[in-house]
Amino acid sequence: MRPSQQPRYVATSPVDAARALDQSFRGTVAHLTSGLSPIGLGLAWADWAWHLAAAPGTAARLVTEAQATGLKALARQAATNQGEPPSADPRFSGPEWSQWPYSCWAHLHDVSQAWWDDATNLEGVEPHHRDVVRLFAHQWMDFLSPSNWPWTNPQVIKATVETKGSNLVQGLHNALDDWRRVHGLDPLNGDARQVHQPGVDVACTPGQVVHRNHLVELLQYEPTTPTVKREPVFIVPSWIMKYYILDLSPHNSMVRYLVSQGHTVFILSWRNPDESDALIDMEDYLHLGVFDCLAAITRLTGGVPIHAAGYCLGGTLLSIGAAALARPQKIESAEQIAPIKTLTLLAAEVDFREPGDLGILIDESQVKLLEDMMAERGFLTGPQMAGSFQFLHSRDLIYSTRMREYLLGERDAPSDLMDWNADVTRMPVAMHSQYLHSLYLNNTLADGRYRVEGQPVSLSDIRVPMFAVGTVKDHVSPWKSVYKIHRLTETELTFVLTSGGHNAGIVSEPGHPRRDFQLLRTPADAPWLDPDAWAQRAERVEGSWWPTWHDWLSARSEGEVPARQLSPKTTLGPAPGTYVHVRYRD
Repeated sequence: MRPSQQPRYVATSPVDAARALDQSFRGTVAHLTSGLSPIGLGLAWADWAWHLAAAPGTAARLVTEAQATGLKALARQAATNQGEPPSADPRFSGPEWSQWPYSCWAHLHDVSQAWWDDATNLEGVEPHHRDVVRLFAHQWMDFLSPSNWPWTNPQVIKATVETKGSNLVQGLHNALDDWRRVHGLDPLNGDARQVHQPGVDVACTPGQVVHRNHLVELLQYEPTTPTVKREPVFIVPSWIMKYYILDLSPHNSMVRYLVSQGHTVFILSWRNPDESDALIDMEDYLHLGVFDCLAAITRLTGGVPIHAAGYCLGGTLLSIGAAALARPQKIESAEQIAPIKTLTLLAAEVDFREPGDLGILIDESQVKLLEDMMAERGFLTGPQMAGSFQFLHSRDLIYSTRMREYLLGERDAPSDLMDWNADVTRMPVAMHSQYLHSLYLNNTLADGRYRVEGQPVSLSDIRVPMFAVGTVKDHVSPWKSVYKIHRLTETELTFVLTSGGHNAGIVSEPGHPRRDFQLLRTPADAPWLDPDAWAQRAERVEGSWWPTWHDWLSARSEGEVPARQLSPKTTLGPAPGTYVHVRYRD
């Protein structure tokens, strides 16, 4: 472990002094712009504006269509039968929106958004700049949506009349409580939305902490069957958010399900870093999170092969580790680690050329500004990271939610997934900077240029059977991006495409309503099949994909052995451990 220090320039020369001033200035700018680079945004808008100026025919067409937008809305409204939803947009799905003038406003909003989509699609504009301009155009349109304002939302008007304004009073209380939370204060009205506590309501599968280092706690779960599969399952979750997304309530806990099916399950719990961890980097996360835990499992299980699985960024990190263990140039601790039997990647990207919505906000200017902002304290705060997701999906996560809570006075009932989502974590500046540069900006893992202990790794060295899962509605790890693992490996690969999004698609327990998935096994020597062709060929199955994964693991296990209960005398305390309870009010 490197000695921790604050990653700021020390003014030992005029050059260093200038850099320190630059860093301080950019850090201040980042706070004023909520972490968004004004230079990156300005370049995107300039690129779009100059190309629009150089296309007078297109500009004239857009002006003409803009002038006709209102007439289009009126024409569409006139052609719509009373009582029919005026738009496919769920914000306007209520029956109140079918009445004039609200239906006209909804039509106008749809036509205006379509106009902006057309206006941002100019020839010659850099694709990244086009996506940035389109994102901010959508942000502007989402802000102006008639559903956001009490005088243009018929549902709010109806609720205000029926409740004599009590909905607005309750909404004011909700807004005040949210303000207090942001500033580290307790709510006034006793609204306890985070009612699911780790170790009590969630993350409550019985187990023990069997290993701990500075960065992770390794949890092993108590067996519930007389015999267990010979090979254990080791799960690496993402370090963005807490591990217990995979061990939520008892009815939807993936960990509990695997244990009930006779698997010995290990999972790591990442430590929530503080200022002293500023220089912990990706190499530390790999060694302390993956290699050290694999070595610990090897000692605890007698050296039998290990089924390794990773979720989201945990899957990306695990794939790096698996490639490093498989390459001819062995890592230093290779002799202490049992062979990896299989590799499972859950909504995990290894090729970041098309990284989804997050990639829209990532370029050199943006990353530099983010680094300078993080340098002040040595980490990216949980609310700052959560704010990025909220900004990208402001329609659902900000405007629609705030309309319901502040204008209708309604709060969503707390759920385990909502409370987990609010249990945010920090990220050290060195690790986050290296992660963004190596993976998002330079795509070094897919190109075979990512280095572990000074030597590059290649995913093509992984020859163990693989099981990969993508989710249909994933905006964090789009399934077609996850699917690229087919092109980067030369091994048997079973790919599952499941309904749901990044979280709900993975937390898809048996019995969950309206769940289905597609499945196709690809032999190691099979030719390339593009995602659309795969989707046409893959079998569709109703229900949860968890039993399919269990059957896949079982088919690649070497029998069963008697289960052994864990002894608290030889462990470091009960699950979920101590790291999961560390929270900060940033």
